[in-house]
Amino acid sequence: MIKLVVFDCDGTLVDSQAAICRAMDAAFAAAGLPAPDRAAVRRIVGLSLPQALLELAPDAPEDRRRHALEAYKASFRAARSEGTLEQPLYPGMAGLLGRLHTAGRALGVATGMSERGLRACLARHDIRALFTTLQTADRHPSKPHPAMLEAALFEADAAPGEAVLVGDTVFDVAMAHAAGVRAIGVAWGYHEPGELLAAGAAGIARSAEELEEMIDA
Repeated sequence: MIKLVVFDCDGTLVDSQAAICRAMDAAFAAAGLPAPDRAAVRRIVGLSLPQALLELAPDAPEDRRRHALEAYKASFRAARSEGTLEQPLYPGMAGLLGRLHTAGRALGVATGMSERGLRACLARHDIRALFTTLQTADRHPSKPHPAMLEAALFEADAAPGEAVLVGDTVFDVAMAHAAGVRAIGVAWGYHEPGELLAAGAAGIARSAEELEEMIDA
Protein backbone atom coordinates (compact mmCIF):
# COMPACT_ATOMS: atom_id res chain seq x y z
CA MET A 1 0.00 0.00 0.00
CA ILE A 2 1.41 3.37 -1.00
CA LYS A 3 1.21 5.79 1.92
CA LEU A 4 3.08 8.79 0.46
CA VAL A 5 3.13 10.20 -3.09
CA VAL A 6 5.81 12.83 -3.69
CA PHE A 7 5.63 14.99 -6.81
CA ASP A 8 8.21 17.09 -8.55
CA CYS A 9 6.69 20.49 -9.42
CA ASP A 10 8.12 22.09 -12.60
CA GLY A 11 7.34 19.79 -15.51
CA THR A 12 5.27 17.41 -13.39
CA LEU A 13 2.55 19.36 -11.59
CA VAL A 14 2.84 22.63 -13.52
CA ASP A 15 4.12 23.68 -16.93
CA SER A 16 6.54 26.47 -16.06
CA GLN A 17 8.77 26.17 -19.13
CA ALA A 18 7.88 29.60 -20.53
CA ALA A 19 8.36 31.33 -17.19
CA ILE A 20 11.70 29.64 -16.54
CA CYS A 21 13.06 30.42 -20.00
CA ARG A 22 11.96 34.05 -19.76
CA ALA A 23 13.53 34.48 -16.31
CA MET A 24 16.74 32.79 -17.45
CA ASP A 25 16.98 35.08 -20.47
CA ALA A 26 16.57 38.10 -18.19
CA ALA A 27 19.12 36.74 -15.72
CA PHE A 28 21.79 36.13 -18.35
CA ALA A 29 21.21 39.53 -19.92
CA ALA A 30 21.52 41.26 -16.54
CA ALA A 31 24.79 39.42 -15.89
CA GLY A 32 26.18 40.28 -19.31
CA LEU A 33 26.21 36.66 -20.45
CA PRO A 34 25.06 35.24 -23.81
CA ALA A 35 21.47 34.03 -23.72
CA PRO A 36 21.28 30.29 -22.98
CA ASP A 37 19.86 27.87 -25.52
CA ARG A 38 16.25 27.07 -24.68
CA ALA A 39 16.76 23.36 -25.14
CA ALA A 40 19.63 23.56 -22.64
CA VAL A 41 17.38 25.40 -20.17
CA ARG A 42 14.81 22.62 -20.41
CA ARG A 43 17.52 20.11 -19.57
CA ILE A 44 18.39 21.75 -16.23
CA VAL A 45 14.82 22.19 -14.92
CA GLY A 46 14.69 20.41 -11.57
CA LEU A 47 18.16 21.31 -10.40
CA SER A 48 18.66 23.96 -7.74
CA LEU A 49 19.25 27.41 -9.24
CA PRO A 50 22.99 27.61 -8.41
CA GLN A 51 23.56 24.17 -9.92
CA ALA A 52 21.45 25.03 -12.98
CA LEU A 53 23.46 28.20 -13.62
CA LEU A 54 26.70 26.27 -13.26
CA GLU A 55 25.47 23.78 -15.85
CA LEU A 56 24.38 26.53 -18.25
CA ALA A 57 27.43 28.80 -17.84
CA PRO A 58 30.31 26.65 -16.56
CA ASP A 59 32.97 29.04 -17.84
CA ALA A 60 31.40 32.25 -16.52
CA PRO A 61 33.10 34.00 -13.59
CA GLU A 62 31.51 33.24 -10.23
CA ASP A 63 30.45 36.85 -9.72
CA ARG A 64 28.56 36.79 -13.04
CA ARG A 65 26.69 33.64 -12.00
CA ARG A 66 25.81 35.25 -8.64
CA HIS A 67 24.50 38.29 -10.50
CA ALA A 68 22.47 36.02 -12.79
CA LEU A 69 21.07 34.16 -9.78
CA GLU A 70 19.77 37.34 -8.14
CA ALA A 71 18.40 38.62 -11.47
CA TYR A 72 16.57 35.33 -12.02
CA LYS A 73 14.90 35.58 -8.62
CA ALA A 74 13.99 39.21 -9.27
CA SER A 75 12.42 38.31 -12.62
CA PHE A 76 10.21 35.67 -10.99
CA ARG A 77 9.23 38.03 -8.17
CA ALA A 78 8.28 40.74 -10.65
CA ALA A 79 6.21 38.38 -12.79
CA ARG A 80 4.43 37.05 -9.71
CA SER A 81 3.62 40.52 -8.38
CA GLU A 82 2.42 41.67 -11.81
CA GLY A 83 0.22 38.60 -12.24
CA THR A 84 2.02 37.52 -15.42
CA LEU A 85 3.72 34.37 -14.11
CA GLU A 86 2.76 31.34 -16.24
CA GLN A 87 2.61 28.11 -14.22
CA PRO A 88 -0.56 26.28 -15.33
CA LEU A 89 -1.37 22.90 -13.84
CA TYR A 90 -1.11 20.04 -16.30
CA PRO A 91 -4.46 18.52 -17.36
CA GLY A 92 -6.01 16.24 -14.79
CA MET A 93 -3.53 16.95 -12.00
CA ALA A 94 -5.88 18.93 -9.75
CA GLY A 95 -8.43 16.11 -9.84
CA LEU A 96 -5.77 13.46 -9.23
CA LEU A 97 -4.38 15.30 -6.21
CA GLY A 98 -7.86 15.69 -4.78
CA ARG A 99 -8.67 12.00 -5.19
CA LEU A 100 -5.39 10.87 -3.64
CA HIS A 101 -5.92 13.20 -0.69
CA THR A 102 -9.50 12.02 -0.20
CA ALA A 103 -8.28 8.41 -0.25
CA GLY A 104 -6.00 9.17 2.69
CA ARG A 105 -2.66 9.34 0.87
CA ALA A 106 -0.07 11.76 2.19
CA LEU A 107 1.09 14.07 -0.59
CA GLY A 108 4.42 15.83 -0.90
CA VAL A 109 6.51 17.97 -3.22
CA ALA A 110 10.26 17.75 -3.80
CA THR A 111 11.37 20.53 -6.10
CA GLY A 112 14.25 22.67 -7.27
CA MET A 113 12.04 25.73 -6.63
CA SER A 114 12.45 27.96 -3.60
CA GLU A 115 10.06 27.48 -0.70
CA ARG A 116 8.56 30.92 -1.33
CA GLY A 117 8.05 30.14 -5.00
CA LEU A 118 6.54 26.73 -4.34
CA ARG A 119 4.08 27.99 -1.73
CA ALA A 120 2.98 30.81 -4.03
CA CYS A 121 2.49 28.35 -6.90
CA LEU A 122 0.42 25.92 -4.85
CA ALA A 123 -1.63 28.72 -3.30
CA ARG A 124 -2.39 30.16 -6.73
CA HIS A 125 -3.94 26.84 -7.75
CA ASP A 126 -5.66 26.41 -4.35
CA ILE A 127 -3.96 23.06 -3.69
CA ARG A 128 -1.57 23.97 -0.84
CA ALA A 129 -3.79 22.34 1.82
CA LEU A 130 -3.56 18.95 0.08
CA PHE A 131 0.14 18.53 0.87
CA THR A 132 1.64 17.06 4.02
CA THR A 133 5.27 17.82 3.22
CA LEU A 134 7.03 20.41 1.03
CA GLN A 135 10.74 20.08 0.32
CA THR A 136 12.63 22.73 -1.65
CA ALA A 137 16.13 23.30 -2.97
CA ASP A 138 16.80 26.29 -0.72
CA ARG A 139 16.69 23.96 2.30
CA HIS A 140 18.42 20.90 0.82
CA PRO A 141 21.17 19.90 -1.60
CA SER A 142 20.15 19.88 -5.26
CA LYS A 143 18.67 16.80 -6.86
CA PRO A 144 19.69 14.05 -7.40
CA HIS A 145 20.81 14.09 -3.74
CA PRO A 146 18.15 12.20 -1.76
CA ALA A 147 17.86 14.71 1.11
CA MET A 148 14.54 16.21 -0.03
CA LEU A 149 12.91 12.82 -0.44
CA GLU A 150 14.34 11.51 2.83
CA ALA A 151 12.90 14.54 4.64
CA ALA A 152 9.52 13.94 3.01
CA LEU A 153 9.54 10.32 4.17
CA PHE A 154 10.36 11.41 7.71
CA GLU A 155 7.66 14.08 7.85
CA ALA A 156 5.02 11.70 6.48
CA ASP A 157 6.20 8.82 8.69
CA ALA A 158 6.55 6.58 5.65
CA ALA A 159 9.12 3.93 4.77
CA PRO A 160 10.75 4.02 1.32
CA GLY A 161 8.69 1.01 0.25
CA GLU A 162 5.49 2.86 1.17
CA ALA A 163 6.26 5.81 -1.10
CA VAL A 164 6.46 6.68 -4.77
CA LEU A 165 8.14 9.63 -6.48
CA VAL A 166 6.52 11.16 -9.57
CA GLY A 167 8.78 13.26 -11.78
CA ASP A 168 9.72 14.28 -15.30
CA THR A 169 13.55 14.32 -15.23
CA VAL A 170 16.40 11.91 -14.73
CA PHE A 171 17.29 13.98 -11.63
CA ASP A 172 13.98 12.91 -10.07
CA VAL A 173 14.55 9.26 -10.91
CA ALA A 174 18.10 9.31 -9.55
CA MET A 175 16.93 10.99 -6.35
CA ALA A 176 14.27 8.33 -5.87
CA HIS A 177 16.74 5.50 -6.41
CA ALA A 178 19.17 7.05 -3.93
CA ALA A 179 16.38 7.10 -1.33
CA GLY A 180 15.17 3.57 -2.14
CA VAL A 181 11.83 4.86 -3.49
CA ARG A 182 10.05 3.71 -6.66
CA ALA A 183 9.97 6.36 -9.38
CA ILE A 184 7.26 6.91 -11.98
CA GLY A 185 8.08 9.18 -14.90
CA VAL A 186 5.61 11.44 -16.70
CA ALA A 187 5.63 11.92 -20.47
CA TRP A 188 4.56 15.59 -20.46
CA GLY A 189 7.66 17.09 -18.83
CA TYR A 190 11.14 18.20 -19.83
CA HIS A 191 13.10 14.95 -20.29
CA GLU A 192 12.18 12.26 -22.80
CA PRO A 193 10.37 9.09 -21.61
CA GLY A 194 13.20 6.92 -22.93
CA GLU A 195 15.68 8.79 -20.76
CA LEU A 196 13.53 8.27 -17.69
CA LEU A 197 13.23 4.54 -18.34
CA ALA A 198 16.97 4.26 -18.95
CA ALA A 199 17.58 6.03 -15.64
CA GLY A 200 15.43 3.42 -13.86
CA ALA A 201 11.86 4.74 -13.79
CA ALA A 202 9.39 1.94 -13.10
CA GLY A 203 7.14 3.21 -15.89
CA ILE A 204 5.93 6.26 -17.78
CA ALA A 205 2.50 7.81 -17.27
CA ARG A 206 1.04 9.58 -20.30
CA SER A 207 -1.99 11.05 -18.52
CA ALA A 208 -3.10 11.84 -14.99
CA GLU A 209 -5.52 8.91 -15.19
CA GLU A 210 -2.73 6.52 -16.16
CA LEU A 211 -0.55 7.89 -13.38
CA GLU A 212 -3.29 7.18 -10.85
CA GLU A 213 -3.42 3.55 -11.96
CA MET A 214 0.38 3.20 -11.78
CA ILE A 215 0.79 4.52 -8.25
CA ASP A 216 -0.39 1.25 -6.68
CA ALA A 217 0.86 -1.04 -9.45
